[in-house]
Amino acid sequence: MQFITNKVMTVLAGVLLMLAASSAWSQSTLEAVMKERGLTQKDVLAAAKTYVPTGKRDEYIVVSSGGQSGQLIIYGVPSMRILKVLAVFTPEPWQGYGFDDESKKVLEGGRIRGKDILFGDTHHPAFSETEGDYDGRYVFINDKANPRVAVIDLHDFETKQIVANPFFKSDHGGAFVTPNTEYIMEASQYAAPYNDDFVPLEEFNEKYRGGLTYWSFDKEKGRIVPENSFTIEFGPYSQDLSDAGKGPSNGWGFTNAVVFLFFHHGKITWIK
Repeated sequence: MQFITNKVMTVLAGVLLMLAASSAWSQSTLEAVMKERGLTQKDVLAAAKTYVPTGKRDEYIVVSSGGQSGQLIIYGVPSMRILKVLAVFTPEPWQGYGFDDESKKVLEGGRIRGKDILFGDTHHPAFSETEGDYDGRYVFINDKANPRVAVIDLHDFETKQIVANPFFKSDHGGAFVTPNTEYIMEASQYAAPYNDDFVPLEEFNEKYRGGLTYWSFDKEKGRIVPENSFTIEFGPYSQDLSDAGKGPSNGWGFTNAVVFLFFHHGKITWIK
């Protein structure tokens, strides 16, 4: 037993010596890297503040619009590592989105005038809310290039539904939710005829219209219910962003608008 104890002590001593040598090696290596790359202690501190070791989780998850990729980008903070490219409006062969029956059916919901629209321009994602606070259950995102809204379930970070707006030709003021996610607000961007007929610009004031759609949302099923939704007709001007009131302004909806001077054939017309 005495022999075993001495052997163990010898091994432990060797380990301590190795750790001490490793520490000294690490320190000299850090200093060498800093010198080689011209880094200051401030630079190294900034890097350390964003570093998240492998296997550890970021403190926050960001859901960001992907713009003309038609997708959402999920990344972590503080690491800023991209965790997932979340497929929404555009097929993604490398992850199978748009190639299996389930995702094909989701994309079919975004058809416009019977045609598949397999691209998008995502803007302004919105989290679902309960009593005016984010509840982390769903994310909604609009397609600026084509007037559509998508529903993403945060339980598995997958797109579950896409709906196309039957009135608008483009949107920008979406998506925004009411305090308990009863509705998702989607405003048109550029005024356009509500039908698909050609209307000359000379009839802009009379026949071009903006609007705001309130998409009804079933929070338990996680789906938009088009038959319970409605659209408010606006005049011939452009909308930008929207939001629903909270607290003292609960029950109100707000959408800003831009009014233009229209220049055509050498004449300036006030769009009102």
